[in-house]
Amino acid sequence: MISDIDHLLEELRDETRTVSIACLYKLSGLDHEEIERFSAVWPQVPAIRRRKIVSHLVDIAEANFEADFDAVFRACFTDEDEFVRTQAIEGLWENEDIKLIRPLIAFLRDDPSVAVRAAAATSLGRFVLLGELEKLSPTLTNAVCEALWEIIHSFEEENIEVRRRAIESMAYSGEEAMAEVIADAYADDGRMRVSAVFAMGRSADPRWRSIVLREITNPDPEMRYEAARACGALEVEEAIPYLRNLVYDDDREIQEVSIWSLGQIGGEEARRILEARYEEADEILCEVIEDALGELALRGGEVDFLLFGLDANDWQGIDE
Repeated sequence: MISDIDHLLEELRDETRTVSIACLYKLSGLDHEEIERFSAVWPQVPAIRRRKIVSHLVDIAEANFEADFDAVFRACFTDEDEFVRTQAIEGLWENEDIKLIRPLIAFLRDDPSVAVRAAAATSLGRFVLLGELEKLSPTLTNAVCEALWEIIHSFEEENIEVRRRAIESMAYSGEEAMAEVIADAYADDGRMRVSAVFAMGRSADPRWRSIVLREITNPDPEMRYEAARACGALEVEEAIPYLRNLVYDDDREIQEVSIWSLGQIGGEEARRILEARYEEADEILCEVIEDALGELALRGGEVDFLLFGLDANDWQGIDE
């Protein structure tokens, strides 16, 4: 009798058959034997179909934390299609398995695709952070940082998209040399300048507060977005009046990141802005605001009963 996974693999290979999103959940949590069967069939699936499938898997993984396609994404590392390889790297964005370090470094140094190298540079950022938190061995941390430094200093050889992602990832590092790299990036062209502001926020270095505050009114939406996020990451209280306007920005993503930043900065003024915005927000934006208010309450050492649909009186008598 044919198993569910074998039946699905036949469907994937047959381009005349439509594969539903629901069926793709069968690729979650594959064991060693199943992933071997997947790896044997996957190259026979037409490229355009492979791209659609792996994109759907990434979307599902982002929306449902219970879905586990990590084994599938790893199997896609050897795919001949650069889009599939890029998506496979991005699909593993939360995976902290140190066994990913070597292939990611190999992608960064040797893959012919700019998109794949850039994705690898971004992906290595979490291992820089783990190193800073002393959750990764010095040997592995050094290997990651060395590979990223090589890219950062490859001014002539490497594409700017890969270099900027490497700078963003290395911003987690406490190395003093990164301050000069970020400053130089900020003095560069538009795309690199945006990455510099992103890196300023990620660095948690207060020296950048005046710059990110200045950029929060930049007419370029991408820069405005990164500056708003950096103001939250650096807890720039002076940014609150600007964020009050940005929660109504024409760009939805800027609205959301400004709401997040108000939650990070905290304080009564930030709370009032969030509560006022909540009154006229749609359902999705209300969820973003609730998260920000929850973060604000936690940072203030409070429990916001309204977020949980409870009144403070509901807790009376629990310990009685």
